Amino acid sequence: MGLWFPGPFFTLGGITGVILSNSALDIAFHDTYYVVAHFHYVLSMGAVFATFAGLYYWLPKITGYKYSDHLGRCHFWITFFGVNVTFMPMHFLGLAGMPRRIPDYPDAFEFWNAVASYGSQITTVGVVFFFFVLIKSLTSNVLALNDCWTPSPKFDSISRFKYSLEWVCSSPPPSHTFVPLRPIISLCLRNASKNPSK
Repeated sequence: MGLWFPGPFFTLGGITGVILSNSALDIAFHDTYYVVAHFHYVLSMGAVFATFAGLYYWLPKITGYKYSDHLGRCHFWITFFGVNVTFMPMHFLGLAGMPRRIPDYPDAFEFWNAVASYGSQITTVGVVFFFFVLIKSLTSNVLALNDCWTPSPKFDSISRFKYSLEWVCSSPPPSHTFVPLRPIISLCLRNASKNPSK
């Protein structure tokens, strides 16, 4: 789960954003593939990887079934490799002056466009693989524990999430788990500490 942290994408996108904030460079890079690579690193990959992180974190709680950690990691690496192979060459294309929104391009840009196309195909495989992980999770009948992120020596950083409200309930929580819209959290935590098995 920790692998899905989108920080590297925001960092790389932010660095290219700093370059684009220079007015002289912005004039040169305006409407080139450099800008396309910049906003895809910040918006697309940062937001999509954060969404995947949330899905993998709450999937056992939402569905009540556990997913394969190994398959989740495979999905991460396929997607990570695919999106970087797709968007990293666009920086080089933008530096070479390739404009955005054109149906055809000179042969000088052919190599990096081909690399980016292969990367998008790898990313497509990653997206299909995510649906495979999801279907496998729902059909495997491996039930998730109420608190499936119990701290272990390997994943000690997750221990701070142990007593958040959603992990006090069963997986998946039944409808109308809490009578008031804003439950008293201290009471729930007190009950959870008295009855750790529930």
